[in-house]
Amino acid sequence: MTRVLIADDHAMVRDGLRHILQSASGFEVAGEACDSITTIALIRKTPAQILVLDLSMPGRNGLELIKQIREEKPELRILVLTMHAEQQYAVRAFKAGASGYLTKESASAELVGALTKIASGGVYVSLAMAERFAQSLNEPADTLPHQRLSDREFDVFRRIAAGQTITEIAQALCVSSKTISTYKMRILEKMQMPHEAALVRYAMRHQLFDDQDEA
Repeated sequence: MTRVLIADDHAMVRDGLRHILQSASGFEVAGEACDSITTIALIRKTPAQILVLDLSMPGRNGLELIKQIREEKPELRILVLTMHAEQQYAVRAFKAGASGYLTKESASAELVGALTKIASGGVYVSLAMAERFAQSLNEPADTLPHQRLSDREFDVFRRIAAGQTITEIAQALCVSSKTISTYKMRILEKMQMPHEAALVRYAMRHQLFDDQDEA
């Protein structure tokens, strides 16, 4: 029996995932968490083989959270389950230590297969994401401006591009507005952009966010 932990800030999503796993054979939902703090507490106290992790929960940046979990529980496999369908997020998630990447819109059809693959020691990526990876091989080797950003800077950049204010981003990431303003200045400098509007145009041109982006 594979013990699975679920970390997502939406109760309906957790209920849906639990229902899928209860209907499948070989899996047991051993615990649930709703933000980064409760996720860390959960993995420390509850033995499990796989963590299904939402990237956009309140608290720490999801990519930073993956790194911390890998440091504390290197044996725990992580399946990222997110609204972010962009290849750049998937690449960063795998680099941080994830074993699989699945969008929420695909969860009902692919969750059990993804967990089965990961439980056996493999790595899972959906067919759609695999196609994006393949297409990226034909892109120029030169580093794009957004690829120079750290994981936290990239998260703040996408939130700015999606229309969130400095205050909204600060509240979502549990840091001060001054900290976010510093990130914004650093992002503009690294990407060599003159102002916020240029960041938005860049994000649209490179399809780095969509209408389903979460706060």
